[in-house]
Amino acid sequence: MAENEMCCPPFDPAPWDGITHEWKDKPFITDSIPQFMHIPFPGAMKKMMTRIWKKAEDLGIAPEQKDFLLLSYDPSPWKSVYYLAVTKAHPEAKTVALSGKYLSRVFDGPYSQVPLFLKQMEKTVASEDMTALKYYFYYTTCPACAKKYGHNYIVAIAEVMS
Repeated sequence: MAENEMCCPPFDPAPWDGITHEWKDKPFITDSIPQFMHIPFPGAMKKMMTRIWKKAEDLGIAPEQKDFLLLSYDPSPWKSVYYLAVTKAHPEAKTVALSGKYLSRVFDGPYSQVPLFLKQMEKTVASEDMTALKYYFYYTTCPACAKKYGHNYIVAIAEVMS
């Protein structure tokens, strides 16, 4: 990538910070990568991103850049599952549909602060008198674009119930 090129679109935190989203059968295709203590193995993230995006494009279900959403969920310290929002389900892709209420909050800081962001998100959920069922993270830009934009926005998203 050239010095001034950006591969990730600019991120607007406003539609995500402190917002509750209602999703009904929102389609996502999934992929996973191995990790060690929540740290992806070198190169695994890039390979997964290339693989999942190519699958979405090949099947004609890739979102427009403005609708890009890739959720990360760690079911264990050894595995991370990714959910790419797509335009519709497709029989040739492992698709899941998420439905429910999701509370989101935007943070700005390095990946190493995710445990702190999670603790802050837990407090936000509790202050809203909600219970979190599951937590996801949305890493809005790659490290190179985050450096060029001067922000490393990370969105914590909690599937919640009142």
